[in-house]
Amino acid sequence: MRHLRIRWLRVLQAVTPKPKIGITVGDPAGIGPEIAVRAALDSAVLALCEPVLYGPSTADELSAFPAGQVNAAAGRAAYDAIVRAVHDAEAGTIDAIATAPINKEAFAAADLPWKGHTDLLAHLTRSPRGVMMFHSDALRVVLATVHIPLAEVPRAITRPLIEELVELTARELPRFGIQAPRIGVAGLNPHAGEHGLLGHEDESVLRPAVEACAARGINVTGPFPADTIFVRAIRDGFDVVIACYHDQGLIPVKVAAFGKAVNVTLGLPIIRTSVDHGTAFDIVGTGMADPSSMIEAVKLAAKLAAKR
Repeated sequence: MRHLRIRWLRVLQAVTPKPKIGITVGDPAGIGPEIAVRAALDSAVLALCEPVLYGPSTADELSAFPAGQVNAAAGRAAYDAIVRAVHDAEAGTIDAIATAPINKEAFAAADLPWKGHTDLLAHLTRSPRGVMMFHSDALRVVLATVHIPLAEVPRAITRPLIEELVELTARELPRFGIQAPRIGVAGLNPHAGEHGLLGHEDESVLRPAVEACAARGINVTGPFPADTIFVRAIRDGFDVVIACYHDQGLIPVKVAAFGKAVNVTLGLPIIRTSVDHGTAFDIVGTGMADPSSMIEAVKLAAKLAAKR
């Protein structure tokens, strides 16, 4: 009987097609095309999925874009590749998207209003909100705010926003194998405001939002001082941390898992993963570009697609 089960499993593995993962090459003036191609050829990637490249990737195609320079044409090419990949993902032609990095200045030069993938993907998929989560074995972090000036963060952190993020995080984490996620919320101010001595937002905004979500049955606590909450998470105190702003969350992720962390957009009807770094204009063509994060992004997209 055991041999029969093994035989049937092998038959199922043989007839079950691998998911198709669209890999967008990002800004063609950066390292995106190089790491996208290397990821598409990686044996671990090919064992999990069928990669499909979007955007300029051959030497002839890339010759139209000055390497390592902000260029409007490069920004437009990156945008066009993302649009095509999203269209195919929504149509079911591909099962998920993994994206190489774009350049925000190149987007601006091309008169594109989006600051990054997250808000563009939310727009293209008509989603109320796209939320950036960085996923690694060491640490997971959700960002409450992303590409806005630091001076604007306190106004952007509202109770409805934090409640929405906590609920979305609790709903999405089971896709990653975490059925009852333990969520920690990082404080905005030093020492989480020290009971109002160092800022009022932690007590007047963050704590009421956390308590309201906890009352609805979500395992969430905080706000905790940002200088200790990430250590607690790495030591298995939390499954995910909600950070108030970009650098508050990304510094610990990149210290703990640079090259292994994957950027995942929560709240979309499609699966999207990405790298944990930028276009690296300064090393284009030097052979120094490391495809590790791109490979991890494609592998995670394939695993999520297979579960779906």
